[in-house]
Amino acid sequence: MLDAVVVGAGPNGLTAAVELARRGFSVAVFEAQGTVGGGARTEELTLPGFRHDPCSAAHPLAINSPAFRALPLQRYGLEWLHAELPMAHPFPDGSAAVLARSVGETAASFGPRDAGAYRRLIEPFLPRWDALVRDFMSLPLTALPRDPVTLARFGLVGLPPSTLLMRRFRDEPARTLFAGLVAHVMAPLGGFATSAIGLVFALAAHARGWPVARGGSQAISDALAAYLRDLGGSVHTDYEVKRLDDLPPARAYVFDTSPTALARIAGFGNHYADYRYGPGAFKIDYALDGPVPWTAKEARVAGTVQIGANRAEIGTALRAASREGRAPDKPFLITVQPSVVDPTRAPAGKHVFWAYGHVPHGWTGDLTDAVERQLERFAPGFRDRVLARATAGPPQLAARNANYVGGDIASGAVSGLQILLRPKPTLFPYHTPHPAVFICSSATPPGPGVHGMSGHNAAKAVWKRLRQT
Repeated sequence: MLDAVVVGAGPNGLTAAVELARRGFSVAVFEAQGTVGGGARTEELTLPGFRHDPCSAAHPLAINSPAFRALPLQRYGLEWLHAELPMAHPFPDGSAAVLARSVGETAASFGPRDAGAYRRLIEPFLPRWDALVRDFMSLPLTALPRDPVTLARFGLVGLPPSTLLMRRFRDEPARTLFAGLVAHVMAPLGGFATSAIGLVFALAAHARGWPVARGGSQAISDALAAYLRDLGGSVHTDYEVKRLDDLPPARAYVFDTSPTALARIAGFGNHYADYRYGPGAFKIDYALDGPVPWTAKEARVAGTVQIGANRAEIGTALRAASREGRAPDKPFLITVQPSVVDPTRAPAGKHVFWAYGHVPHGWTGDLTDAVERQLERFAPGFRDRVLARATAGPPQLAARNANYVGGDIASGAVSGLQILLRPKPTLFPYHTPHPAVFICSSATPPGPGVHGMSGHNAAKAVWKRLRQT
């Protein structure tokens, strides 16, 4: 009998398996797809030689993850590459605000009236970042806070809506960039704890950047899987699990799946019926004949580029997708251009690029024209650079990754109390109705992103159970 079986080989499932194997437990992972990876994969989606990341591409949370930083992933081929700027937010007039590694450079891009306000917001937390991110990403009660005072101060700033925090700024560049940071998790700007979301992304950039993985995001998943095998664990792909009886006997079962799938497989009935899924995404991967012709020079050297003319336009796009049930006319876009810093992604002189916008949950339309009209506003002539494109709306995203129910790449609505208490309002979110069954996906704290911390936290609950039995 195995000590633990993990269902799903995304970053959280693989991290949970590694943490258990490091402690001497026998572990096997079962994955329905043909390769490991979940939201961290790399494929040739358009043309031969163009290596695209079907979901995540830039990794501010991965490089800052306490779980990943404790593992020897570089030994297994993971190499982080940093663009000159972690992120840029261009404006229609050709200017841009930036999120640089330097707090001072970032503040200067906002203009003199907001530079001081940004420094006062960020600088108290940055020296304590490592303790803060560990405490923040370990919540709820998986560990005692290492720095409870800083965590409490962060909570006072982060728990109110981002619309309140943005009042600290007087001009549009700072407000717009911060609104874009919040929108990365498809959360309405006025939601509970949305200030914390924006702060975490900003602090992550200043601490260690927003890098890409050399060769593609698959390198993260492959490194985790290789380390697991060296620890004695096994990984089985092309193995779809429809019920618990499909799995070998084990003392514990850990699911890197959506709560919906877990309830179906484990026979939990309506246990997760109240779990809410959020808006979907519409993503386009591009093979380009050259770099994106951004008008703003800062965007040409940034790994990630946010697209939204102002805070009002971003808020309108989020409301359309999350509350009004329609696709926005001017979608807020998150774009990543890995080949700015990683020449292995495309043939010489060519580039890969992706962009996604928010659409209603389960939406079946085509957002391509709206996306490219937005891109042309900030990069005139973009369409002329396109060699090929691969589009994926909510149905296609869900088909590639079953955790993206209705195209929700956050694996659950990041709004209301569900920001912190997911998938159920409980202090033990990794537990389920069955004492030997656990959940470790992004539907559990600390939520979406490639960081492995949901798997790391769940593994603590699992090995406590294994020691007791």
